Amino acid sequence: MPGALDIAGNRLESDDMALIIQKFGGTSVADVDRIKQAAFRTQAEVNAGHQVVVVVSAMAGVTNALVEYTDQMGALADAREYDVVVSSGEQSNAGLMALALQNLGIQARSWLGWQIPIWTDNVHGKARISGINTENIVSRLEVGEVAVVPGFQGMGTNNRLTTLGRGGSDLTAVALAGALRADRCDIYTDVDGIYTSDPRIVTRARKMDRITYEEMLEMASLGAKVLQTRSVELAMNQNVRLQVRSSFVEDLGTFVVSEEEIMEQQIVSGISHSRDEAKVTLLQVSDRPGVAAGIFGPLAESSVNVDMIVQNVSEDGKTTDLTFTVGQSELETAVTVLREKQSDIGFGDIVADANLVKVSVVGVGMRSHAGVAQTMFTALAEKGINIKVITTSEIKVSVLIDAEYTELALRALHTAYGLDEDND
Repeated sequence: MPGALDIAGNRLESDDMALIIQKFGGTSVADVDRIKQAAFRTQAEVNAGHQVVVVVSAMAGVTNALVEYTDQMGALADAREYDVVVSSGEQSNAGLMALALQNLGIQARSWLGWQIPIWTDNVHGKARISGINTENIVSRLEVGEVAVVPGFQGMGTNNRLTTLGRGGSDLTAVALAGALRADRCDIYTDVDGIYTSDPRIVTRARKMDRITYEEMLEMASLGAKVLQTRSVELAMNQNVRLQVRSSFVEDLGTFVVSEEEIMEQQIVSGISHSRDEAKVTLLQVSDRPGVAAGIFGPLAESSVNVDMIVQNVSEDGKTTDLTFTVGQSELETAVTVLREKQSDIGFGDIVADANLVKVSVVGVGMRSHAGVAQTMFTALAEKGINIKVITTSEIKVSVLIDAEYTELALRALHTAYGLDEDND
């Protein structure tokens, strides 16, 4: 097993003690054998002289099964009990990982969220971390003990167990890394790093050595599933150094770092896509002050998250057509809410389309280079792909296209921006 690595990927000497957070995802701890294999990763860091905190997810598929159990109980009346049930997968894995480490001769102890404690607000099911008491864990780390923490859980101000939402184990790991001022936070998963695009679709996609926090945040929010969006945001705010790496191979992963740590940045670093897109168009919307608030206010109250928004003058020149996107699971709610408010808002009809995909190009190099969007539009036009909606930010350009063109668009853009593996 390799020794610890600094942020540049260099080996740390055994006398350079570091504090390392290791987070193992569901596939990395999917059964007892994999938990034992993950424990060897921790043993390597301990043998190299480092202090280690391990954060574990539930076994792959367990959380889904637990959610299904709660659904089978009927209408959910108490979210506090839901959190107790769905957090139990991480809790059992924390105990199993501690046992695996003990069997390797390593001092280890599990620490549940309430024992540390990891403080959160009281929003059960999607709580936000408000603080972490590190005193007890630090004292045990100093005597050579490994702390094993179940991800995804904390304790609210009412002393009830809370959960952090899907992907919350990433958030636990990053929050602990920030609170403990860890030297590095390694996210172990079933992929060996962050790629320039989805390698299952773009066969010439390359694994990146480094990516900036901002780029990773954009890619995570735009469909890349390697890291939870909230965890990337917290890592950026806390300046936590991340490495995404595989539990199953020895190679270095991808380091997520500040922009200043990358000497020369490519214009575009990656191409991402999201299939969870649905388009809603309101036809002949009244052109008057306050109409946008009348549309998006009720949607917000119904917890419908709106993404891309475009407004155009209607054919009659007196009204406007307003188009926006929502998640596919929220499409029915959005249409129902707007139908109920149709007379108040003042529009002619609703047209909905769920057979769409959002494709985005991302790169901090866009800030200092012109023509990035034009390259995208030209590459898609050459393939006969029609763009339905466009949105931009300082470091990304996103377009909405028909889902049937997903693979063609990703491959064309990957080539157009010089990201193919044989372009090095």
